[in-house]
Parts: sequence; C-alpha cells; structure tokens
Amino acid sequence: MTKEQALKEIESLTGQIHNYNQLYYVENKSEISDYDFDQLLKRLEVLEANFPEFAFDNSPTKRVGGDLTKKFESVVHRFPMLSLSNTYSEEEIIDWENRLKKISNESLEFVCELKYDGVAIGIRYENGQLSKAVTRGDGTQGEDVTINVRTIRTIPLQLTGDFPADFEIRGEIFMPLDRFQKLNEERELNQEQLFANPRNTASGTLKMQDSKVVAERGLDSFLYGIYGNDLPIENHFDAVQNASQWGFKVPLMRERFIEKTNTIEGIMDFIHYWDQQRQHLPFEIDGVVIKVNNYQQQQQLGFTAKSPRWAIAYKFKTERVETILESVDYQVGRTGAVTPVANLKAVQLGGTTVKRASLHNSDQIEKLNLHVLDAVYVEKGGEIIPKIVGVNLDKRLATAEKIEFISHCPECHSLLIKREGEAHHFCMNELACPPQLKGKIEHFIARKVMNIDGLGAETVDLLFEKGLIRSVADLYDLNFDQLVALDRMADKSANNLLQGLKASVEIPFERVLFALGIRFVGETVAKKLAKFFKNIESIQSASYDELIQVDEIGERIAISVQQFFSDDANLMLINRLKEAGLQFSIVEKEGVTALLEGKSFVVSGVFTSFSRDEIKELIELNGGKNVSAISAKTDFVLAGDNMGPAKLKKAESLGITILSEDAFIQLLK
Repeated sequence: MTKEQALKEIESLTGQIHNYNQLYYVENKSEISDYDFDQLLKRLEVLEANFPEFAFDNSPTKRVGGDLTKKFESVVHRFPMLSLSNTYSEEEIIDWENRLKKISNESLEFVCELKYDGVAIGIRYENGQLSKAVTRGDGTQGEDVTINVRTIRTIPLQLTGDFPADFEIRGEIFMPLDRFQKLNEERELNQEQLFANPRNTASGTLKMQDSKVVAERGLDSFLYGIYGNDLPIENHFDAVQNASQWGFKVPLMRERFIEKTNTIEGIMDFIHYWDQQRQHLPFEIDGVVIKVNNYQQQQQLGFTAKSPRWAIAYKFKTERVETILESVDYQVGRTGAVTPVANLKAVQLGGTTVKRASLHNSDQIEKLNLHVLDAVYVEKGGEIIPKIVGVNLDKRLATAEKIEFISHCPECHSLLIKREGEAHHFCMNELACPPQLKGKIEHFIARKVMNIDGLGAETVDLLFEKGLIRSVADLYDLNFDQLVALDRMADKSANNLLQGLKASVEIPFERVLFALGIRFVGETVAKKLAKFFKNIESIQSASYDELIQVDEIGERIAISVQQFFSDDANLMLINRLKEAGLQFSIVEKEGVTALLEGKSFVVSGVFTSFSRDEIKELIELNGGKNVSAISAKTDFVLAGDNMGPAKLKKAESLGITILSEDAFIQLLK
C-alpha cells in the first residue's frame, strides 16, 4: 500500500467511524453491527500503526484511551467560568424574576434547564476539531484534561454542519447511575472501598493519569453553553439547538430537559415537575437552572462580583426517609481501620432500594445514641452511600438495646485500639488479620502501584484461600505447577501472572516504596522520599529530624515511617522483596547534576526539541521542582510556543525570569 492509498483509507475510515459514533451515542440510532464497527476500528488502528504520520489527533481510536498523563497543565480560560447564585427558596426565585423586570424595562424570556450533578467542562473547537478541554478550576483557570475527554463517546471529536470556526462549548460531564452502580459492584466484589457518589467519581475519573481507565468508566455529557467572539447566535435556546445540529449531545425539549417560558408560573411548573420526576432520571441532578434567554439582555443585566445577574440555580432539598435500624456490621480495611455499617429495613430513597448506610466511626454511633430497632432518618444528600442523620425517639422501644462499638476485631478477634486524635478504631494484628493481609496485597498489585498483569482481587482471594500467599513477598515464590492446579487457572493465565510478576521487578523505587503500604505514604510522598534519600536503607535509618526536612513531610508521616521500619516483620518483608529482585534504590542517570537544586519552574507552551514531559523530567533530574501555577515564589517560567498571554503577562509583572527552550538547554550545559 502506498502512502497516498493509506491516507485516503484513513480519512475514509475516520469519517465513517465518527458518523457511526454520532448516530449511536448521541442520536441513539444503530446502522451497523457491533462486529462490523469493531472491524472498521481495528482496520484503522492497523493503518495508524503502519502510517503514524497520518494518525489524526482526534482519531476515533483515541476513544479507547491508552495515553498516560503525569500532570494536567493549568490553562487560563478565555471566558471566565462563573458560578451561579443558589437558592432553596421559591420565594427567592420570584424575587429574582421581579428584580430583573425592574432592571430591564423589557419583556424577558427565560430558559429552564436541569442542573446536572457532575463536572463543569469547557471544550474548544477550531475548524470543527476538538482542540482543548479544560475543567472549571477556580473559574479563572482550570486543568487541561483533553486526553481524557477524547475518550467520552458523546463528545464529538469533529463536528458536522455549519459550525463557527472557533468557539467554546460548555456543559457537564457526569457518570450515569447504572455505570456508577456497576463500578461499585465491582469494587465491592474486590473488597475495595466504595465510591461515595457519581459526582465525585466523575471528577476523579476525569483526572486519572491513564486515559484507558477513563474510557472504561463510561462517562457521559450534556453540552449547552456556546461562547466565542462574533457568534451568529442571538439567544441561549437557539445556541443549544444549533449545537445539536453540529453533533453535540444537548438537553432535548421532547424529554423536557430544557424549555422556554416568559412567566414565573412557567418557571415554577418546571421546578415542581423535576422535583417529583428526578428520581426516574438515569443520572443525578441537584436542581434547576433558570437563565434569561436573550444574549443582549444578559449583557445589559450584567454581573455581580461572583455570578451573573441573569441566571440563578434552584437547588432541591435533601431527600430523607424513615426506616428501622436492624443491626450493625463492622468492616476491616487494609490499614486495620474498622468501619461500622448499619443494616436497615429496606426502604426506597431517591429511586433506589436502600438496605445499608455508613456510620463512619464509634463517635458517630455515640453522637446519634443509636439503639437496635430504632426508627432512624436516612439521607442521601449529595452522597449515593446513604447516612443516618437522626433518630425518631418517639418510636424507640422501651426494651431497645443500645449499640456499643465492638471491642475486638470481627475477623481475627484481636483487641481494637483507638489512638488519641484519631476517629477510627484499629485492629493491630496486621500480620494475621485476613482482610488486612489481602488488602495489603491488593494495594501492592494495583494499576497505579506495581501494576501486575494477570493478578486481580479474585485471584488474590483464591491464592489466599489455598494458603499460597500471606504477604506480597509470597507472590514471588509462586510457581507454574501451583497456579495451574487452582480452579479457573489455565496454562495461559498462569503464565501471564508469572510474567506480570517478573516484569514488576523493573518498577522504579518510588512505586515500590508506595507499594509497601506505609501508612500516610501515598504516591506523592513516596516519590519525595525516594528522591531525597535515594535508597531504602537511607529511609530506614533516617532520624525524625531528617525525615521532616523532606518537602511536604510533616510529623504524622515521619512518625509513621519510623514506626514501619522499627517493625522486624516489615524489615523481613523488604529483605524478601530484595531477594526477588525489586528496585529499592533510585537508578541515577548519567549526566544528572544538582544544577537546578531548589529552583521552581512553570513549564508552558509547545517545545521543539523535547516534549513537555521530557522537559519536566529534566528539571526534576537536575534538582529542580515543577509547579503548576505562577506565583512570587516561582524562579523560572520556561516558555514554549503558544504560551498563554495571561500567564506570560503575570510572569513579567512579578519579575520572574522567562526562559526560551534554547536558553533552558544552555542553562543545563
């Protein structure tokens, strides 16, 4: 195949797949079988692999993810993303409408919309191509999450129809309730902590470093706000209808997600309808937004210091039901923390059947003065995991037994300890308590930690049940014969697991340190400790004063690190992992110096000799520190092509040294 033929076929396949995606995910139409669609996508993937110079930035193959992002860059919004004023009072909505009428002296038309409970996003399109997606952030600047937004199938990568050459569309990215429920079912099966609510899960997913995981989560969107210069649109409602023609998933009139009215009665009818019907939606909303429709009138009405005068959000009151508290169970986590969970008489709340509710800790049980068979008030509020917020004392039985927090671990029966200043009770038997042992292994093998292919929570359970593993070091003693003898473990699965373990010995020291599961030592802290001390022996022998010299390491972390290394069992574990070949020291790269020691850099723009990630790695390897935002403490701004003018102006106003790419290279030399 010639290059000309390859380019022609790539263009044709890209157009076809974009069209089928639009029909299926936005217009809910299917004109091709799943098999045939997959064959088109596979053919495109093959062509792009063979002719990478013809792969488009917005290729449909980006939908499946796979790109990795170490850090999301901060981006200044071209048009500020203001928040709306909120109210729970219908009287305040009436007062707001009356105020606008007095200010305007013109008849006003309003648009009523749902207030989606997700993550606000602004997406820029240039010449019909998705170019950048940025979160709200503080309203002035947000984070560039373009790589992850490209995986959301209801967001078009290229537009159709008569669209503006350069504009931004804003809306909400959210997690559908069925996807959220499925995700939590998987986590419960894996004995992982459940996600609290779809909103927080959507936000966390959108900022994940692995776009493949983002693609698998199944985020969705509604887009509805058009921003740009000299746009040929006069009002908000028409802008939404136009966006639909360009390929966006927008709120639809036929579903009553959006409608126009020129009366307060129409506004109230919309509010009352959705207050009753919201529990039937496949996604979460927390209210209704009312906006003046006409753009010119919006400009005349203007803004307050914090929000536009021409828009307001009415928020629904928290749902609450009464049911019976039947009993309390206790769950033990990886760190030994014991969490009480209430078992409730099944009750409908927010469109779902609720049988369990979090009680958080012993203080919460004591505060509520809970008794068995109490009539309790349960709320969801902003949380999908319900919580008990009160007791109907009028219904308490005279014989009701007060709930006392357990004194011993429900799994291994060890005495529980509550440390001063901590909310949870802990099981201290970390060397023999089954959920703690399995939790530590599951943490060790996780994607962001050691990322061991072929090994998941179910396999850990099976290996633990058969007595083959009791610690992470035992994983490296497994052999083929042991594995193939297990249920559901074929030759291929056994080999994949062993290959995954073999590959893990190449994982760098900072992730191995994170994998050890030292309390309070997360991914970032592990990286800082590894970089400062260089090897495990130096961390092990470090004094308290030496530990707190490390950037962002405080008293709590320092004490936890010292406690970990004072335990002989932990030292034995590390020795076994060393024997297995794991990395316990930083691999120094040749030519690295401390030339930039103590200097902080903001990297912005596009570079020719290096990628942005490569430049940041060079800064860190030479002792410098990457920061996301410019402040008076910033030492250098490394400015590439297309650096934002606002960021450049701020750097100049603060007198910060601005380096070009060539100047940076000379600085390293």
